[in-house]
Amino acid sequence: MATYLITIASITLANKACDILKSNGYACVVERTPKNFASGCGYSIRLKGNIEYAVSLLEAKGITPGSIINTGET
Repeated sequence: MATYLITIASITLANKACDILKSNGYACVVERTPKNFASGCGYSIRLKGNIEYAVSLLEAKGITPGSIINTGET
């Protein structure tokens, strides 16, 4: 299962997004976006699982994800 980073516009939204994903069974953490991927405030959510479903959960709660990066980790 691939690991993804979802960039988020602010630390506040990143924490809220992580809470939403956790309440839906995702194991995730908020972390600084690596410098080679940095955009905006530089925070991301790291998670494994169905990325399309994760994004749809966030969008349903009014959170617009930034970039989605496949880290290449499994």
